[in-house]
Amino acid sequence: MNYELFSEKMKALSDPNRVKILDLLSCETLCACDLLEHFDFTQPTLSHHIKVLRDADLIVTEKIGTWHHYSVNRELSTEITEVLQSVFSSSERCICHTTINEKEDQYEKVSPL
Repeated sequence: MNYELFSEKMKALSDPNRVKILDLLSCETLCACDLLEHFDFTQPTLSHHIKVLRDADLIVTEKIGTWHHYSVNRELSTEITEVLQSVFSSSERCICHTTINEKEDQYEKVSPL
């Protein structure tokens, strides 16, 4: 596991508004105007949150005409879920059961985070 990259993803999730954006996008692909209806902040603030989520690869942007549509990066969300489950449970892949070098090699193969 690359703890540095994983930490960057978690930092992007440290704001409740960004978590809410992901929650909304978990249901369907939305444009900024549809997302903005759920918040009491301005479009530039939404753009900032979208940028943070995009920079962390947590969301995917698709341009359709003049509109940008956003959706959850499903592949990365699955990887994050797997890493979190591994971190919070004791298994044969747990760092306490192997040497650090073995653990790094093992997670590099399993998770590109």
